[in-house]
This record gives sequence, structure tokens and C-alpha cells, in this order.
Amino acid sequence: MCTEFAVGPGFAVGGPAGAALRRYGAGVTLRVVQWATGGVGRAAIAAISEHPELELVGCWVHSADKVGLDAGSLAGIDPLGVPTTDEVDALVALQPDCVVYSPIFADPRLVRRFLGAGINVVTPVGWINPSPEERAELDALCAPTGATLHGTGIHPGGVTELLPMVLTSLSGSVTHVRAEEFSDIRTYGAPEVIRDWMLFGATPEAARGSIMLDALGAGFGQSVRLVAAALGLRLDDGLRTSHELAVATEPIDSPIGPIAPGLVAAQRFRWQGTVDGEPVVTAAVNWFMGQEHLDPGWNFGPEGERFEVEVTGDPGCSATFHGWHPPSIDAGLRRNPGIVATAQHCVNSVPVVCAAGPGVRTYLDLPLVTGRAAAHLRARR
Repeated sequence: MCTEFAVGPGFAVGGPAGAALRRYGAGVTLRVVQWATGGVGRAAIAAISEHPELELVGCWVHSADKVGLDAGSLAGIDPLGVPTTDEVDALVALQPDCVVYSPIFADPRLVRRFLGAGINVVTPVGWINPSPEERAELDALCAPTGATLHGTGIHPGGVTELLPMVLTSLSGSVTHVRAEEFSDIRTYGAPEVIRDWMLFGATPEAARGSIMLDALGAGFGQSVRLVAAALGLRLDDGLRTSHELAVATEPIDSPIGPIAPGLVAAQRFRWQGTVDGEPVVTAAVNWFMGQEHLDPGWNFGPEGERFEVEVTGDPGCSATFHGWHPPSIDAGLRRNPGIVATAQHCVNSVPVVCAAGPGVRTYLDLPLVTGRAAAHLRARR
């Protein structure tokens, strides 16, 4: 299974993929390991199997009861002949061209191990736009091995950085960029995260004292600063943040069980970069357990669940994105389009990342990433 893989002029090739390209020329299949098999991981396995330039060669799982299963079967597709494992050393020893790294929480030491071994990493759980200090450290780690690290995803990710930057190319004198999510969190199939980390169903006092504003801000803050850098803005120190809560007024059914009156049933988070105290870049999320029985009486409005990107400039523009939310709670728990989009964005980035020069590479450092046509529509030679 060998397909053409084009590298643009002046585009450096690093990592094992670079060695493969130099050895075999343009036609090469990139060998990929999928790390973790939650919602994103399972969707990524399916996406890798369908991508004409990629081959799944390994799959790491966290749970002992998943070890030894076929990765394709675990992802709900035809068997791929790739057994899952929890042995880190064995997967590193495969020397894959890239790891799609999608655990619930990142282990920076493990990511550094991949990079130190010359393995490229694409991930939706961080490193979208590391601080200058961390980037310098990672660049130094990658320089001798040729490995590349790219953080991507959907929100934060494509919606908070890539799409806003594309839209600003149609404007001048930009004064504000906003990216915002409106989602029913009942369709997110990770009840432990919703209950134990997001603190839905907790008391308002507990939620207000949680780490979520800062924890989420570690990612969304990188988004804000990347857009600011693209626009040539010099932001004030620190970000302006806010966290608002709504509580249930009647019992609300949810994936974490009934949410009793008085407990947290909706949350809004906002991160803003400012210049002289004026907001210039905003990233925000609105996560509700539905739209009924809330105090305050929040709702999604007539557009429903969506992602929004707005550019204030000359001229300004606004765009609303539908299709990344499921039609129902049950459908979302089976296959959430937003989770699939996150996985696809990671998988589609693999060929570009494998061809990039070593070190951290953000959206500003990489060429355009595209998907691939359905198999029956691809050009045949």
C-alpha cells in the first residue's frame, strides 16, 4: 500500500519519516502508532485506516482489559491485524514515523521520550503554542533527532486558531477576533471527566474553586496568544478570564446521573487577550446540560449548538459552523462528530508534520493541511 507523498520546495523533512522519504522517494506509507483509545483515539484509528498515506502499526491502551484486542475491532471497524498493548517500550521500539497522542491527560515526559527517539508527535492535548521557554527546550530536544511536535484539535485547535486566522486574511485593521463554542455537554462520552474534573453536578462553591479555569486556560491561552502573534499584537501581561455558572432548578437527567436542584448544570468560560486593557482576542466555551431548568435561564439561542468565529475589522465578518454536533444525545454518545473532527484534524496533519523540520511546529509554521477524498473517488494511476 504505497501512495504518492509530495514535499513542497524548501520544506525540510525530519524524523523517521524523513529517512523513509529519502530512502524510498516520494511514494511512501507513513507508519503510525495511535496512543489511547477513548473517543478521539477510536475515531483516529478509523481515520488512519482510511488515509491512503498512512498505516497503523501499533496501538497503546490504558486498560488491561483492552490489551491484546484488535485495534480495528476496538474502534468499531473491520479488524486491522494490529493488536493493542500497554507496553510503552515495545511501541517506541517500532520506530513509527508518528504517534497520534490522544490520552485524556498528557504526560510531558512521555512526549519528550518520543521526540528524543526521533518519533514525530501529533496531539490534541497540548503544545498548540508553547511558551517561548518551553518551545526552546523542545526545539533543542528535537534538533538532533529530527522529530516534530504539533498540537492541534478542534477547540482549542482549528476553531480557535486556524479558522480565525484564515478569516482575518480577508480583513484589514483588525481590532478583535472571537472564537466561541456552544455545546450540550450531555453528548460528551466521558462521564468521569464531566463529573470529577469539569465538576458538573457539584455545588457552585466547589465549581468556583476548581482548577478548570486555569487548566482549560493552559490550552485556550495558547490559542489566544497564537492568534495575537499572527496579527502582530503585543498583548498585555496575563489574560482576562471569567467563569460563570448556572444551577439546576429541577432534576436534570445526564450521563453522570440526575443533577439535583441547586447543583451545577451549565458553565461558561472565557479567556481574553487585551491590549491596553481592551479585548482583542477572545476564546470562549458555553457548556450546558441541555437548555431546560437552568438558573440563570441560559439557552443556545435560535442557532442551537454551534461554533462561531467573528472578526472585527475592515471589513469584518462572522461565520457559524454546524455539523460538529450530534443530532441527539444518544447519537453523540455513540459517535460525536466533534470528537471525530478532532481525530481527523490530527490524522490529516500527520503527513505534513512528518515532512516538517524538527521542533515545535504550530499552524503558523506548517503548510495547509487537507483531508483526503473517499476511496472510491481517488485518482487512479
